[in-house]
Amino acid sequence: MIDESPLERVRSNIVIELEDNTQAKIIYDSIILEFSTAPDFRSSMTIDLDGSNIIINIDAEDSTSFRASINSAIKWIKLALEINNLTS
Repeated sequence: MIDESPLERVRSNIVIELEDNTQAKIIYDSIILEFSTAPDFRSSMTIDLDGSNIIINIDAEDSTSFRASINSAIKWIKLALEINNLTS
């Protein structure tokens, strides 16, 4: 493993475009708690709602924690979408 990474931080804003404002609000409300209670040892995530878009902001110390944050966010959104589709 390389001890010194050329990366100082990894930051990203990811926009998830959903079908409409109602679906976006349902998904947002379903996962907001996950974002506010996720451990943030080496990265932090926030989530915002803008119409039919969910915006995920990630600030990580390294690429490994950045990837873990993205994987968690995608997992939560995917699960919320699957549950929403089952109940629709």
